[in-house]
Amino acid sequence: MDAVTFFIQTMNGIQYGLLLFLVASGLTLIFGIMGVINIAHGSFYMIGAYLAWSLMGWLGNFWLGLFVGIVVAFLLGLILEWLFIRFLYDRDHLQQVLVTYGLILIFSELRSVIWGDDVHSVAIPALLDGSIQLTDNLAYPVYRLWLSGICVVIAILMFLGIQHTRLGMMIRAGESDREMTKALGINIGLVYRFIFALGVSLAAFSGMIAAPISSIFPGMGGQILIVSFVVVVIGGLGSIKGAMVAALLVGLIDTFGKVMTLNIFGVNIFPEMAGMSIFTLMAVILLFRPQGIFGKEY
Repeated sequence: MDAVTFFIQTMNGIQYGLLLFLVASGLTLIFGIMGVINIAHGSFYMIGAYLAWSLMGWLGNFWLGLFVGIVVAFLLGLILEWLFIRFLYDRDHLQQVLVTYGLILIFSELRSVIWGDDVHSVAIPALLDGSIQLTDNLAYPVYRLWLSGICVVIAILMFLGIQHTRLGMMIRAGESDREMTKALGINIGLVYRFIFALGVSLAAFSGMIAAPISSIFPGMGGQILIVSFVVVVIGGLGSIKGAMVAALLVGLIDTFGKVMTLNIFGVNIFPEMAGMSIFTLMAVILLFRPQGIFGKEY
């Protein structure tokens, strides 16, 4: 692998990791702070991708479609929290899994009714539809650079918001001691509703910005959910910093695992082992840090 190819694959790994971070950050907030195992989280990623395809087709503008999609996703999160999730805070994890699995089935059927079962794609906006020439034969898409940049900006805003704002203080207080937070007069239910809606918006936004560089298909939510849970477990529940570090590790390992070569008896074993490598990483981390890299010890 030459230097330019190595650079391109590194950038691809970082871009994939940053996209994973957006999905996993919402999941770690809901799971780590609210204590709800939301296995329907991948469905919001899928919904975001299909919203991008519909809205950008109807409105004829990528940026307007992106804005409207975020608003729709946030409102969907508020409604779902009010209808279903708020009843799960004091329930055991089995009931949480059953309810959110029911949401997966509902969203799957609604997706089939509204959008069908075909594979779709979204065009890259004209403003970002270009490449940076690296060599005579190799170039890197501008859209992927923009995607990485917007993910970094969102990560910084999330970290600053949780650590240095009044809302962030209430979120951290609710994570530490829900009952004491209620006793201090904070409407923790309203805070949790905002967190859930934020998590849904992040997952949907990830699906929307990923749509121009990947296919939109019915099972895409399940794939991203599994990897996102790996990121959350490696990084530590409730840790935005942990989600970022873990997502980058997973992104780089997965990307390089698919392009590296190691022939044994004439068979290149790396592509087949790429999927297994991230679960191996999770197992190793859990052996030495059961709470994750930046998770709290209980």
